[in-house]
Amino acid sequence: MALDKLEHADEQMQECIDNCLDAAQVCEWCADACADEGEEMARCIRLCRDVADIASLHARWMARNSGYHAELGEICAELCEECAEECEQHDNEHCQACAEILPKCAESCREMASA
Repeated sequence: MALDKLEHADEQMQECIDNCLDAAQVCEWCADACADEGEEMARCIRLCRDVADIASLHARWMARNSGYHAELGEICAELCEECAEECEQHDNEHCQACAEILPKCAESCREMASA
């Protein structure tokens, strides 16, 4: 795995990068699927798109050892939690996948923010 070559990335950071990339992927899937389900899914779509963007950005900032990744990690954690709460309210497979994956991302981002 390429992350093994990141000298600055310990196991905790590598796990957070993986969780952020998983969150970005599941949120892109969810937002795309929700787009076909009507206006009542607008909030879910917006939150999923925000999480996809910030989670992928957070992963990139950690990979390049940005001095600001901790601050971004806290914002990413907050968005993941809010999006997971929204997705929990919907029975769709993609929403339930978000509700399952996003808390893991939030937890690891919080740990990185406090490290």
